[in-house]
Amino acid sequence: MQLSSVEIEILKIVEENHKLPIESIALMAMCSEETASAAIQKLEQANIIMSYPTLIDWSKVEGEEGVIAMIDVKVTPKRGVGFNEVAERITRFPEVSSLYLMSGAYDLSITVEGKTMNQIAQFVSEKLSTIENVVSTTTHFMLKKYKHDGVNFNSGNEDKDHRMVVSP
Repeated sequence: MQLSSVEIEILKIVEENHKLPIESIALMAMCSEETASAAIQKLEQANIIMSYPTLIDWSKVEGEEGVIAMIDVKVTPKRGVGFNEVAERITRFPEVSSLYLMSGAYDLSITVEGKTMNQIAQFVSEKLSTIENVVSTTTHFMLKKYKHDGVNFNSGNEDKDHRMVVSP
């Protein structure tokens, strides 16, 4: 889709800070509020603006910590559709938060979220590994999040290592 320079500028502004009021977006893009509002609505309807992020550090909310796993999946591609058919089926599972086609040792990289490790293990054994053309899976459980979507989770962290560096 061909976009105007104002629409591109609005995309850059919203990508940087989606919470800005429409007045500020219009001022920054040097257009009227009506133009900015219409552009955002057009970009949302065209699925160019897919969603607005809200990043929450669930590890700080007691009882809501959850478990995140990255799963590498080897797939035998189907003739004529490649990996798309299997990928589309996997995206339908509510546990799957992201799915990527990868180069390298594995074909698909999946991020899965659950309440417990056992819940993710059940997802892998009962749902993912039973899909036709899934050859193998390797599950990696996330132990600690340091940085996500450009946000550093350690800034201001009092759990710093205060040991003295000793070298020969």
